[in-house]
Amino acid sequence: MIFEHKSVLLNETIDSLNIKPDGIYVDGTLGGGGHALEVCKRLSEHGRLIGIDQDAAAISAATERLKDHKDKVTVVRSNYVNIKEVLKELGIEKVDGIYLDLGVSSHQLDVPERGFTYREEDAPLDMRMDQRNDQTAADIINEYSEFDLYRIIRDYGEDKFAKNIAKHIVRERQVKPIKTTGELSEIIKNAIPAKIRAVGGHPSKRTFQAIRIELNKELEVLSQSLDTMIDLLNPGGRLSIITFHSLEDRIVKARFKTNENPCICPPDFPVCVCGKKSKGKVITRKPVIPTEEEIEENKRSKSSKLRVFERID
Repeated sequence: MIFEHKSVLLNETIDSLNIKPDGIYVDGTLGGGGHALEVCKRLSEHGRLIGIDQDAAAISAATERLKDHKDKVTVVRSNYVNIKEVLKELGIEKVDGIYLDLGVSSHQLDVPERGFTYREEDAPLDMRMDQRNDQTAADIINEYSEFDLYRIIRDYGEDKFAKNIAKHIVRERQVKPIKTTGELSEIIKNAIPAKIRAVGGHPSKRTFQAIRIELNKELEVLSQSLDTMIDLLNPGGRLSIITFHSLEDRIVKARFKTNENPCICPPDFPVCVCGKKSKGKVITRKPVIPTEEEIEENKRSKSSKLRVFERID
């Protein structure tokens, strides 16, 4: 199947990077290479793009898409949490820009066997962004304790019926292992009151999101990476991040704010004595959101938000 993914906030992200023709840029979530292609178009023969992704299908698709710019592109299969090590192996100490397009790609959602979507009945419960990992969504569903299932559905899915969903999952798996997306969706549906199902969105959406986030350690990876990415920027370099739900956006907003103003002195101190220095400034006081036209063309862009941080000397 062709790897298809429509880049979200494409022009806004590219503009936010203030691309220098001879600069070095990192795409930490390469995907199908949509953002990367636009970056490459703005780079001279002396510029360079490092593309990182953990998904083999994305690596293959992006490599093909960027073939006309192969002399200035290096593609690496890894997780962006390893960005410092990736750059070190390439002999790069600092870069002029880094960007992330978080969440699930259209390809991952549209290929049933990847197990990301709740709209397929017979797909395996997989949800691995990196298929080299041994653990799958089925392992979480069938092996986590009832409390841990409740915790991740509550925290990562923000579902008010988390407790009942976890209870139903544990009850059903005692009869037989839960193996498919359709089986899990049916269990979730039965755990949510009919009157709520009638007016809300798809009942499985929040739980599937929660399981996916837990399996791929998405929030942990994001939290662990932000400070490192800011430290890797040259003065004037920018970090641009597209998020798709409130948990991601909250983390990005908080870490940007702390890097801009890291002082921990009590507010009544006349001068700073903690010695913590600002690393830069937040460019986006309010996140950039997609236009109505983009949402109309690409429904998956609706919840996206772009935040940008600029490094200072």
